[in-house]
Amino acid sequence: MSERSVEHGTIVIERRYPASPERTFAAWADAAAKARWLGVPDGELELDFRVGGAESHNGTLPDGRVYTYQGVYQDIVPPRRILYTYEMLLDDSRISISLATAEFTPEHDGTRLVYTEQGAFLDGHEPPARRDEGMGSLLDALGKELQSEQQSR
Repeated sequence: MSERSVEHGTIVIERRYPASPERTFAAWADAAAKARWLGVPDGELELDFRVGGAESHNGTLPDGRVYTYQGVYQDIVPPRRILYTYEMLLDDSRISISLATAEFTPEHDGTRLVYTEQGAFLDGHEPPARRDEGMGSLLDALGKELQSEQQSR
């Protein structure tokens, strides 16, 4: 892509899970659980879950291009809030930079999760709508992870 551009987008996704905020929060904080719901192969998720800590992983898309996720945790309030910044790269091109917040609120016998992302999407590589769809799928996978944990108890 030869033309430089930036498109700003705000994504807000809500999910309800039949697990406590503590268990839902823990699925973000535990490297093994997070790798499962993100679909990252064993040993390929680097997670230092603390304020100032980093998270990173790579993957290969069906067309052979490599994506890289690199995040830094900015604020963590167990089990209520996680705030982080991250960038996505496709091959060697930065495609977005985002500020994301996951909020965990007790609701009935479970958790209401509100995920908000404010992103700068660069040079037309990925529209905000595709990130919204992708993150929605990941939050659905988190729900399946929480269900499988509950069934194994």
